[in-house]
Amino acid sequence: MRDSAGIPGGGEAAGGTRTPPSGRRRVLRWIGLGTVLLVLAGAAGGWWVYSKLDGNITEDTSAATELRRYDRERPAHLAGGAQNILLIGSDSRSGKANSRYGHDKGTQRSDTTILLHLPADRKSATAVSVPRDLMTRVPACLKPDGSRTTEQFVQFNWAFQWGGAACTIRTVEALTGIRIDHHMVVDFGGFTKMIDAIGGVEVCLKRPVDDPEARLKLPAGRQTLQGEQALGFVRARYSLGNGSDTERMERQQLFLGSLVKKVQSNGVLLNPGKLYPLLDAATSSVTTDPGLASLRGLYELVRGVRDVPTDQIKFLTVPRRPYTANANRDELQEPDATQLFQRLRADKPLTIAPPEPASPPHAAASPTAPAPEPHEEQAAEDGADGKDAGRAAGKARSGGTTEAPTPVPTFTGTTAGVADCR
Repeated sequence: MRDSAGIPGGGEAAGGTRTPPSGRRRVLRWIGLGTVLLVLAGAAGGWWVYSKLDGNITEDTSAATELRRYDRERPAHLAGGAQNILLIGSDSRSGKANSRYGHDKGTQRSDTTILLHLPADRKSATAVSVPRDLMTRVPACLKPDGSRTTEQFVQFNWAFQWGGAACTIRTVEALTGIRIDHHMVVDFGGFTKMIDAIGGVEVCLKRPVDDPEARLKLPAGRQTLQGEQALGFVRARYSLGNGSDTERMERQQLFLGSLVKKVQSNGVLLNPGKLYPLLDAATSSVTTDPGLASLRGLYELVRGVRDVPTDQIKFLTVPRRPYTANANRDELQEPDATQLFQRLRADKPLTIAPPEPASPPHAAASPTAPAPEPHEEQAAEDGADGKDAGRAAGKARSGGTTEAPTPVPTFTGTTAGVADCR
């Protein structure tokens, strides 16, 4: 008999009996084996979680195909590194999670549309609400049945019903001149699941609310709204305030500010018990363009804004006023709207101030600074800051007076850093 070293008789032939492993060595072996098994189990579990979350996301390939068809008509990118994401809240009643909110008629409109601008330096974020009743030109769009509409001047939220996300994106781009890089669509069911996943969002009510249409009954005072209550709160129109869509959008912006603060808190981001349900709810509730239709794509988006201070996350509404032909509709208020679009398109800063206490129902988000002259606007879009500085220096050398820098315009709105409970 030979041992593993080829010595006849094994350990006994070497001059002694075989010594069994000591208890300490056996323990170390079991610890090593256990560690390997834990690492393998963790890797398998991590891969399962990643695959599940990644597979939850619905990719909007039809919108991507339609947008490629009209790529030559779309605005050009003017600010490298900046991103513009269109967030669309759908009022679709299709599917089990949405059928409780009404009968499915096979159509849907954009209940809420927000243009989220992320500057190149990622030191701020600006969310601009587009009124659903805004009168604007909706281009010819591809309908779900394969037919095409004709270009029409109608209220904004018809675009989503006629041609989904692609039609809405093209309408926003034609309205603002801003290139949309990505889009996300969330329905009623997805919104409620995300709010429930983080344990609700806090709001304050000055008076009780009883709105059967919104399925909302709340007492006055500070309280935390869960998913169904939160949905009713952001959608209610006639039982809160003066019944205008203006107040509804302002309420949505305040709610989103509270939501951002909640998600940024350690209670969510550092709590796996809350973070996983949030990620699961979010990924299973959104339909996105191919660029965001992966967990990696969404992570890159979130990573770019997760450290933005709450007082630099700004909310405002497109400047508008009652439509001259129908006071129940809106139209752009100029030159304020154009100035806002130019600032965002060129990735220029803007500031936010709260609305005046006695603002009328259709008070528009208006800048306090005068709109720049046309040549100044063009210079800003062409990135001619260096040329402006050179001209100013030349005037100084020649004894001329230098022009004061154009002030940063201030628009009516709010920020996620608002401390008081609304």
